[in-house]
Amino acid sequence: MRSLLYICILFSAVSCGRNLPDLRPGDLLFQAGKTSEMTGAITAATGKARQLNYSHVGIAVPAGGADSVLEATSDGGVRMTALADFLARAQRIEGRPAVVAMRLRDTTGVTAAVARAATFLGQPYDYSFRPDNGQLYCSELVWESYLAPDGSRLFPARPMNFRAADGTMPQFWVDLFAKLGEEIPEGIPGTNPNDMAHDPQLKEIARYY
Repeated sequence: MRSLLYICILFSAVSCGRNLPDLRPGDLLFQAGKTSEMTGAITAATGKARQLNYSHVGIAVPAGGADSVLEATSDGGVRMTALADFLARAQRIEGRPAVVAMRLRDTTGVTAAVARAATFLGQPYDYSFRPDNGQLYCSELVWESYLAPDGSRLFPARPMNFRAADGTMPQFWVDLFAKLGEEIPEGIPGTNPNDMAHDPQLKEIARYY
């Protein structure tokens, strides 16, 4: 009994006794990240009222029980992360990770998408949020990797918005782009986890909370 209690505590992030998702390679894991200046600025610009607002997305790469996530992060660029570490970075809903697993309704090109995503390992994080600059942010990694049969991007890019709902520009973006010596890329085509999570091509398969 004591050993079982220990295991429950150790794995509380995914809730002892709870059915975990049967992940397949290429499933997308949408995460509501813990509060930070960056996640706050992202959700201020892309979040919606009365719904879980995602600030990050990664690509599931399950292999022999040692599940991993291929992701682009601000502290490591494009890298492979243990699923447990990915879940640990999420906000908590009743003690569980605020992460939702989604799968393409048509999985025809998913294997090729995962292979394509792996070729980006080691690329730096795209603080500029601009396309085709040799750097990638989280949803940009997905956007670059998942292609339609004709070679076009599977997920649409839309004019980016960096402003909060009240029209103000979060100070985080002002300071970041001033440091980069660049204009804020307001209106330049791009992607974000919130929009991507609501794409009709995806279906929710499980929640970790």
